[in-house]
Amino acid sequence: MCWSPVADLAAGTAVAAVGVVCVARVRSPRDLPLAALPLLLGAHQIVEAALWHAGGGTGPATLAWAVIALPLLPLWVPAGVLLAATGPAVRRRLSLPMAAGAATAGVLAHALATGPVTADVRGRTVAYTLGLTHVPLIAAGYLLATVGALLLSGDRWLRALGWAAGAGAVVCWAVWRWAFVSTWCAVAAVCSLVLWGWVRSRPHRAPAEGGPGPR
Repeated sequence: MCWSPVADLAAGTAVAAVGVVCVARVRSPRDLPLAALPLLLGAHQIVEAALWHAGGGTGPATLAWAVIALPLLPLWVPAGVLLAATGPAVRRRLSLPMAAGAATAGVLAHALATGPVTADVRGRTVAYTLGLTHVPLIAAGYLLATVGALLLSGDRWLRALGWAAGAGAVVCWAVWRWAFVSTWCAVAAVCSLVLWGWVRSRPHRAPAEGGPGPR
Protein backbone atom coordinates (compact mmCIF):
# COMPACT_ATOMS: atom_id res chain seq x y z
CA MET A 1 0.00 0.00 0.00
CA CYS A 2 1.29 3.44 -0.89
CA TRP A 3 1.01 5.82 2.06
CA SER A 4 0.70 9.43 1.00
CA PRO A 5 -1.47 12.53 1.54
CA VAL A 6 -3.71 11.38 -1.30
CA ALA A 7 -4.04 7.87 0.17
CA ASP A 8 -4.87 9.26 3.62
CA LEU A 9 -7.41 11.70 2.21
CA ALA A 10 -9.09 9.12 -0.03
CA ALA A 11 -9.20 6.44 2.68
CA GLY A 12 -10.33 8.91 5.32
CA THR A 13 -13.15 10.26 3.16
CA ALA A 14 -14.40 6.78 2.27
CA VAL A 15 -14.23 5.48 5.86
CA ALA A 16 -15.88 8.62 7.25
CA ALA A 17 -18.69 8.31 4.70
CA VAL A 18 -19.36 4.73 5.86
CA GLY A 19 -19.31 6.05 9.43
CA VAL A 20 -22.03 8.57 8.59
CA VAL A 21 -24.16 5.75 7.15
CA CYS A 22 -23.54 3.60 10.26
CA VAL A 23 -24.60 6.42 12.57
CA ALA A 24 -27.73 7.08 10.50
CA ARG A 25 -28.65 3.39 10.57
CA VAL A 26 -28.02 2.73 14.28
CA ARG A 27 -31.06 1.39 16.16
CA SER A 28 -30.07 1.96 19.79
CA PRO A 29 -28.30 4.88 21.48
CA ARG A 30 -26.10 2.33 23.26
CA ASP A 31 -24.70 1.24 19.89
CA LEU A 32 -23.88 4.79 18.80
CA PRO A 33 -20.25 5.02 20.03
CA LEU A 34 -19.20 1.90 18.13
CA ALA A 35 -21.26 2.84 15.09
CA ALA A 36 -19.47 6.19 15.03
CA LEU A 37 -15.99 4.60 15.15
CA PRO A 38 -15.51 4.62 11.34
CA LEU A 39 -16.50 8.29 11.34
CA LEU A 40 -13.88 9.05 14.00
CA LEU A 41 -11.16 6.99 12.28
CA GLY A 42 -11.98 8.44 8.88
CA ALA A 43 -11.66 11.97 10.26
CA HIS A 44 -8.41 10.86 11.85
CA GLN A 45 -6.96 9.92 8.45
CA ILE A 46 -8.11 13.24 6.97
CA VAL A 47 -6.25 15.02 9.78
CA GLU A 48 -3.12 13.05 8.87
CA ALA A 49 -3.51 14.14 5.24
CA ALA A 50 -3.34 17.75 6.49
CA LEU A 51 -0.29 16.81 8.56
CA TRP A 52 1.46 15.49 5.44
CA HIS A 53 0.86 18.81 3.68
CA ALA A 54 2.24 20.66 6.71
CA GLY A 55 5.42 18.60 6.51
CA GLY A 56 5.02 17.07 9.97
CA GLY A 57 6.39 18.97 12.93
CA THR A 58 4.51 19.93 16.08
CA GLY A 59 1.57 21.91 14.71
CA PRO A 60 -2.17 21.64 15.45
CA ALA A 61 -2.68 18.76 13.01
CA THR A 62 -0.02 16.71 14.81
CA LEU A 63 -1.61 17.35 18.20
CA ALA A 64 -5.13 16.59 16.92
CA TRP A 65 -3.94 13.33 15.37
CA ALA A 66 -2.11 12.32 18.56
CA VAL A 67 -5.08 13.08 20.84
CA ILE A 68 -7.33 10.78 18.80
CA ALA A 69 -4.77 8.00 18.33
CA LEU A 70 -3.31 7.93 21.82
CA PRO A 71 -5.62 8.72 24.76
CA LEU A 72 -8.97 8.69 22.94
CA LEU A 73 -9.04 5.35 21.09
CA PRO A 74 -8.09 3.10 24.05
CA LEU A 75 -11.02 4.63 25.94
CA TRP A 76 -13.51 4.87 23.06
CA VAL A 77 -13.27 1.29 21.84
CA PRO A 78 -13.72 -0.65 25.12
CA ALA A 79 -16.35 1.82 26.34
CA GLY A 80 -18.26 1.42 23.07
CA VAL A 81 -18.06 -2.37 23.24
CA LEU A 82 -19.15 -2.33 26.89
CA LEU A 83 -22.15 -0.11 26.15
CA ALA A 84 -23.27 -2.33 23.29
CA ALA A 85 -22.71 -5.59 25.21
CA THR A 86 -25.62 -7.74 26.29
CA GLY A 87 -25.51 -10.02 29.31
CA PRO A 88 -23.66 -9.70 32.63
CA ALA A 89 -21.06 -12.35 31.73
CA VAL A 90 -19.87 -10.37 28.69
CA ARG A 91 -19.79 -7.14 30.71
CA ARG A 92 -17.65 -8.81 33.39
CA ARG A 93 -15.20 -9.99 30.72
CA LEU A 94 -14.96 -6.48 29.34
CA SER A 95 -13.97 -4.98 32.70
CA LEU A 96 -10.31 -5.90 32.06
CA PRO A 97 -9.93 -4.13 28.67
CA MET A 98 -11.93 -1.20 30.06
CA ALA A 99 -9.54 -0.85 33.00
CA ALA A 100 -6.52 -1.24 30.70
CA GLY A 101 -7.93 1.44 28.41
CA ALA A 102 -8.52 3.88 31.25
CA ALA A 103 -5.00 3.39 32.64
CA THR A 104 -3.36 3.60 29.21
CA ALA A 105 -5.34 6.68 28.23
CA GLY A 106 -4.37 8.37 31.51
CA VAL A 107 -0.66 7.77 30.91
CA LEU A 108 -0.85 8.96 27.29
CA ALA A 109 -2.94 12.02 28.14
CA HIS A 110 -0.40 13.00 30.80
CA ALA A 111 2.44 12.60 28.28
CA LEU A 112 0.64 14.82 25.75
CA ALA A 113 -0.12 17.43 28.41
CA THR A 114 3.47 17.64 29.66
CA GLY A 115 5.53 17.27 26.50
CA PRO A 116 5.38 17.93 22.77
CA VAL A 117 4.50 15.32 20.17
CA THR A 118 6.41 15.53 16.88
CA ALA A 119 5.51 14.06 13.49
CA ASP A 120 8.34 13.13 11.15
CA VAL A 121 7.51 12.33 7.51
CA ARG A 122 9.80 9.46 6.52
CA GLY A 123 9.31 8.46 2.91
CA ARG A 124 5.88 6.82 2.66
CA THR A 125 5.09 6.82 6.38
CA VAL A 126 4.85 9.21 9.32
CA ALA A 127 6.61 8.54 12.63
CA TYR A 128 5.36 10.18 15.82
CA THR A 129 7.66 10.94 18.74
CA LEU A 130 6.38 11.44 22.28
CA GLY A 131 8.49 11.23 25.40
CA LEU A 132 7.32 7.91 26.83
CA THR A 133 8.90 5.35 29.11
CA HIS A 134 7.84 1.70 29.45
CA VAL A 135 6.68 1.69 25.83
CA PRO A 136 6.14 -2.12 25.60
CA LEU A 137 3.86 -2.02 28.66
CA ILE A 138 1.88 0.92 27.27
CA ALA A 139 1.55 -0.81 23.89
CA ALA A 140 0.30 -3.98 25.60
CA GLY A 141 -2.32 -2.00 27.53
CA TYR A 142 -3.35 -0.17 24.36
CA LEU A 143 -3.85 -3.37 22.36
CA LEU A 144 -5.62 -5.09 25.26
CA ALA A 145 -8.05 -2.16 25.44
CA THR A 146 -8.74 -1.97 21.71
CA VAL A 147 -8.20 -5.39 20.13
CA GLY A 148 -8.91 -7.25 23.38
CA ALA A 149 -12.29 -5.59 23.92
CA LEU A 150 -13.39 -6.54 20.41
CA LEU A 151 -12.27 -10.16 20.79
CA LEU A 152 -14.05 -10.49 24.15
CA SER A 153 -17.27 -8.86 22.92
CA GLY A 154 -19.10 -12.10 22.16
CA ASP A 155 -20.31 -10.68 18.81
CA ARG A 156 -19.10 -12.30 15.59
CA TRP A 157 -18.80 -9.01 13.70
CA LEU A 158 -16.80 -7.38 16.49
CA ARG A 159 -14.60 -10.44 16.86
CA ALA A 160 -13.89 -10.29 13.11
CA LEU A 161 -12.90 -6.65 13.51
CA GLY A 162 -10.69 -7.60 16.48
CA TRP A 163 -8.91 -10.34 14.53
CA ALA A 164 -8.39 -8.04 11.54
CA ALA A 165 -7.06 -5.21 13.72
CA GLY A 166 -4.85 -7.63 15.65
CA ALA A 167 -3.38 -9.08 12.46
CA GLY A 168 -2.82 -5.55 11.19
CA ALA A 169 -0.96 -4.70 14.40
CA VAL A 170 1.41 -7.65 13.90
CA VAL A 171 2.12 -6.69 10.28
CA CYS A 172 2.59 -3.00 11.04
CA TRP A 173 4.96 -3.75 13.93
CA ALA A 174 7.01 -6.14 11.78
CA VAL A 175 7.23 -3.92 8.69
CA TRP A 176 6.96 -0.31 9.94
CA ARG A 177 8.06 -0.53 13.57
CA TRP A 178 9.22 3.09 13.74
CA ALA A 179 5.91 4.25 12.22
CA PHE A 180 3.70 1.66 13.95
CA VAL A 181 1.13 4.06 15.39
CA SER A 182 0.47 5.78 12.07
CA THR A 183 0.28 2.64 9.94
CA TRP A 184 -1.81 0.65 12.42
CA CYS A 185 -4.32 3.48 12.78
CA ALA A 186 -4.71 3.52 8.99
CA VAL A 187 -5.24 -0.26 8.95
CA ALA A 188 -7.71 0.01 11.83
CA ALA A 189 -9.65 2.69 9.93
CA VAL A 190 -10.07 0.40 6.93
CA CYS A 191 -10.91 -2.58 9.16
CA SER A 192 -13.60 -0.53 10.89
CA LEU A 193 -15.73 -0.86 7.74
CA VAL A 194 -16.72 -4.23 9.26
CA LEU A 195 -18.90 -2.17 11.62
CA TRP A 196 -21.36 -1.56 8.79
CA GLY A 197 -22.19 -5.28 8.94
CA TRP A 198 -22.39 -5.07 12.74
CA VAL A 199 -24.84 -2.15 12.61
CA ARG A 200 -27.03 -3.97 10.09
CA SER A 201 -27.06 -7.11 12.25
CA ARG A 202 -28.11 -5.37 15.44
CA PRO A 203 -31.67 -6.07 16.62
CA HIS A 204 -34.02 -3.42 17.90
CA ARG A 205 -33.63 -3.15 21.67
CA ALA A 206 -36.73 -4.13 23.64
CA PRO A 207 -38.24 -1.36 25.79
CA ALA A 208 -36.84 -1.15 29.32
CA GLU A 209 -38.74 -3.19 31.88
CA GLY A 210 -41.58 -1.14 33.32
CA GLY A 211 -41.29 1.42 30.55
CA PRO A 212 -43.89 2.14 27.91
CA GLY A 213 -44.17 -0.50 25.21
CA PRO A 214 -45.10 0.02 21.56
CA ARG A 215 -48.49 1.57 21.00
